[in-house]
Amino acid sequence: MLRFARSLVLGLLLGAIFGLYLGWIQFPSQTRNRNMRDMSQRYRDDYTVMIAAGYALARDLEGAIERLQRLETGDVGDHVQDRTERVIRTSARSLDDIRLLVRLANDMGRLTPAMEPFWDLSGGDP
Repeated sequence: MLRFARSLVLGLLLGAIFGLYLGWIQFPSQTRNRNMRDMSQRYRDDYTVMIAAGYALARDLEGAIERLQRLETGDVGDHVQDRTERVIRTSARSLDDIRLLVRLANDMGRLTPAMEPFWDLSGGDP
C-alpha cells in the first residue's frame, strides 16, 4: 500500500511538472490585442446600446462620446445616428433599446424623422 501511495504522489508530481512545462514554456497561450473597430456589427450595436443606457442614467454626454470614440468609427454622431436608424429599420432591438438610442441621438443633435415617432412616445422624454 505504501508503494502504491508513493507511486501515486510521484506520478501526480511528475504530471504537474510536465503539464506546467508544456503549458508555460513549450506551448504558451497566444494573446491578441484586438481593436474595438474589429467587432462585428452585432457587438457594436450592443456596445452602443449599453453606452446609451449609461447615458440615460448619468446624463454625461461627454463621457458617452468618449466611450463611443473607442469604436474608432470616425464621427460619433454619425455612428449613433446610423446605428439608431438601422435598428429602427430592422426592428433588431426592443422598444426600450430604441428609445435609449433615440435619446442619445437627440441629445447629440442627431434626431431624424425616422427617430421622431420613438421620441414622441413619451412626450419627448423617453
